[in-house]
Amino acid sequence: MSPSPRALDGILVLDVGSFLAGPSAATVMSDFGAEVIKVETPDGGDPNRRLGELPGLPVSEHNYSWLLDSRNKKSFAVYLSKPEGREAFLKLLARADVLVTNFPPAVLARLRLTYEELKPLNPRLVYALVTGYGEAGDEVNKPGFDINAWWARSGLMDLVHAPDGPPANSMPGMGDHPTGMALFGAVMLALYQREKTGRGAKVSTSLMASGAWANATLIQASLCDATFPDRAPRERCRNPIINFYRCRDDRWFMLTVLRADKGWEPFTRAIERPELASDPRFTTFESRQANAAELVAILDAVFAARDWAAWRERLKSYNVTFGPIARIGDIKDDPQMTAAEVIVPMAEGPFRTVSNPVSMAGQPKVTAGRAPASRSFGGSA
Repeated sequence: MSPSPRALDGILVLDVGSFLAGPSAATVMSDFGAEVIKVETPDGGDPNRRLGELPGLPVSEHNYSWLLDSRNKKSFAVYLSKPEGREAFLKLLARADVLVTNFPPAVLARLRLTYEELKPLNPRLVYALVTGYGEAGDEVNKPGFDINAWWARSGLMDLVHAPDGPPANSMPGMGDHPTGMALFGAVMLALYQREKTGRGAKVSTSLMASGAWANATLIQASLCDATFPDRAPRERCRNPIINFYRCRDDRWFMLTVLRADKGWEPFTRAIERPELASDPRFTTFESRQANAAELVAILDAVFAARDWAAWRERLKSYNVTFGPIARIGDIKDDPQMTAAEVIVPMAEGPFRTVSNPVSMAGQPKVTAGRAPASRSFGGSA
């Protein structure tokens, strides 16, 4: 029995990028059946092959970043700056459906890989570009990584930390992967247009634009000249039943009782403190706000009396909305991650990987294959 056809069967994608933001979009296309050829230089290849060697990143005998963002791909090592390399690349380009790149505009111009240069050679080509800061303005060719262009420039870095504390760092790929998803959506838009017109198109996004979209609610508030209240520490939060708490075994969880008045009385029964429901300091949303520090102190003591496993079952039995603040080591054994096919097996060996976040009924994803061998590139063209 032949396998079911997938949405992108027959689509050829050239991944002419580095690190994560552009290449991750090509990875999503490969998950839905596209043939993806990663175009690399022979003298080292994509720097993502060595990302795990950077100081401060997790140490593993497996090349985890390469495995994740280059799964299912083939590798084509070529010097695009040399005539023979360019000729070989253009043969591939002539039959490609999509080209993905995150090279800066100046590099694309130097390599003669701009859309204007390539469009006449393949009018059906969908040309997908990721930049750091967009394609206009003084920062067009400024190097952009997700930590500066997505996380810091969007305002997220300043917002997501304790009041009076230093800015919080981002994690590897934290902005790259959402940006890659935006590019994937843009490519699908262009392929849909091509079905109607027969013509390709250039689509693009930037790390900065993706970061601004992630923080769009508060940016929109600023654009509307909103007044922003001072941020309070968790001990003096504005709503103590939407707050995070620590259990006896040092595990934190997020309490999220959004229906403040209807949810208050059942919550007090769940924590075995029913007398709090009629305590005049806490009977209304406004009184709980006014006495937040006192209520947080009470809840801190309540939750510190039992381990997380006990509180998890207790809160669940009373239909209280909450969620664990997962440690990174928890996720690989999270049964819901497996059941929902967020963590999926790979085709070879004992490996598992993270699935892309898009699902389509009747469209099974490709079982993730291994990335091109992490050999040491070397030699001449």
